[in-house]
Amino acid sequence: MPRVLVVDDKELMRDSVGTMLSRKGHTVVAANGGEAALDRLSQRDFDVVITDLQMPGMDGITLMQTIRERDDSIPVILMTAFATVETAVGAMKKGAWDYITKPFSGDDLLATVDRAIEHSQVLRENQVLKAQVSSGGSTASSGHDMVGGSDVMNRMRGELRQIAGSHSTVLICGESGTGKEVAARWIHANSPRASAPFLAINCAALSTSLLESELFGHEKGAFTGADRLRKGRFELADGGTLLLDEISEIAPDTQAKLLRVLQERSFERVGSSESRDVDVRIIATSNRDLDKEIQENNFRQDLFFRLNVLPLSLPALRDHVDDIPDLADHFLRQTAVREGREPKRITTQALACLQGYQWPGNVRELENICERAAVLADGEMITESLIAPWLNSAGSLATPSTEPVAVEAPLVETAGECRRLEEVERDVIVATLRRFNGHRQRTAAALGIGVRTLGLKLKKWKEAQLVSASL
Repeated sequence: MPRVLVVDDKELMRDSVGTMLSRKGHTVVAANGGEAALDRLSQRDFDVVITDLQMPGMDGITLMQTIRERDDSIPVILMTAFATVETAVGAMKKGAWDYITKPFSGDDLLATVDRAIEHSQVLRENQVLKAQVSSGGSTASSGHDMVGGSDVMNRMRGELRQIAGSHSTVLICGESGTGKEVAARWIHANSPRASAPFLAINCAALSTSLLESELFGHEKGAFTGADRLRKGRFELADGGTLLLDEISEIAPDTQAKLLRVLQERSFERVGSSESRDVDVRIIATSNRDLDKEIQENNFRQDLFFRLNVLPLSLPALRDHVDDIPDLADHFLRQTAVREGREPKRITTQALACLQGYQWPGNVRELENICERAAVLADGEMITESLIAPWLNSAGSLATPSTEPVAVEAPLVETAGECRRLEEVERDVIVATLRRFNGHRQRTAAALGIGVRTLGLKLKKWKEAQLVSASL
C-alpha cells in the first residue's frame, strides 16, 4: 500500500487532502510543517511527499531541497496558489516532481499523486533488481520449485505450507546443497508477502563493513567513497522477505545490530543516528551446527533464540534418494529449455547409479551432474558409462565408514621442494585474491569455486592465523 506524507501548516488542508488519498487506499501520514516532515522521513520511507509551498518557518521549496539532498528518489509535489505558479515552476527546475494549484479537485490530486507513486515504485523496483543481482545474492537456476514425491518431501512441503502462511522469522538448517535458498524462495512465493520484494544476501561472501552497508544502507559522506545515500536490503525489502544466507558467518558486532532489528523492527543506516522502522520477514540459513557455534562463542545465543522461531531442517539427498528420478528429469528439462534443445532422457541403469551414490554435495551436486550430462551426452539417452566416472571422482558409491580416519595432506613437489597440497592451494587463492584487489566474486570466478567456499576457506585460515586478517 503506497505511503504518502502530507505537509501543510493548516489542519483543514491536511485533513482534506488526507481524506481524499485515504479513500483511494493510500496510507497517509500528516505533518504540520517542514521540521515535522523531516522527522517523519527519518523514521521510514514514503512513496511521495505533498507539501504546501507557503508555510511559516521552513517553506515548501526549502523542504523539497532538503529531501532531495537526503534522498533524491522521493518525488515531491508542491501545492500552490495561482499567484505563485511562477515560483512553483522555478521549484520544478530545482527538483520538484510536479505541482498542483489551489483550489484543486479530488480527481486532479489523485491523478498527480498516482503518477508520482508510479514513478517512485519504478525507481524502487530498479533498486530491488540491482540488489537481487549484486554481490552476495544467489541466482540459483532451480527457482522455487520443490520437486519430489517421496514421503520425506511430502512432509517437507507440509511444513513449508504452514511456515509460509506466517509472518514469523524462519531458521533453515541443512548441509550445503540441500536447497535452503530454494526453500526460502518457496516460503516467500507462497506467503502473504509474495507480491513484495524478496532479497537475499550471502553473509559469508562480504567483509563486515561491506555487509553492514549492504544490510542497513549508508548516508552520504558516511565513509570515503559514500558520495550519495544508499538504501540497504532492509529498506528495499520493506513489506517483503530478506534471506540472510549462511548467517553463522556474521561477525559478533554485526550479530548485535541484527539482533536489535529483530527485537525492535528498526535500524540505523551506517553514518546515521536516526532509527528507521521496517517491516521485513527474516529467513536465515546455516549449514553449521549452531549449538556448537554458540558453545564456542562464535554465535550469540540471544540471536539464535530470535531466529529460531520457526525452525526447518532440510534432509540430505541421501535420505530421500527416491526423489532422484524426478529431480534428474527436472534438471534435464531446465537445461534443455536454457540451451534450446530437446530434453535428454536417462537410462534405468544410470538412475540406479545415481541412487546408489552418497551425494556429499546434495541436490546442488545432482543439478550440476545433470547439466553436464545434458550437454556432453552424444545421443538422446544419458547412460551409466557417461556419469559413473564423475561420481567416482566426486565421492564413494559405498556407504562411508563412520570411524574417523586420519589422512595426511598430499605432498606437491615444486621446484625441488615438497609442499603440502593445502599450502599450495592457500598460496594460489591468496595470490589470486591480491591480483583482484580483494574482490571475492572475481577471485572465485577465476579459480572456478563458489564465493561461499572461498569465504569459508579464508575464515578458517584467518582463525588459524595462516593468512592476513585484512584479506
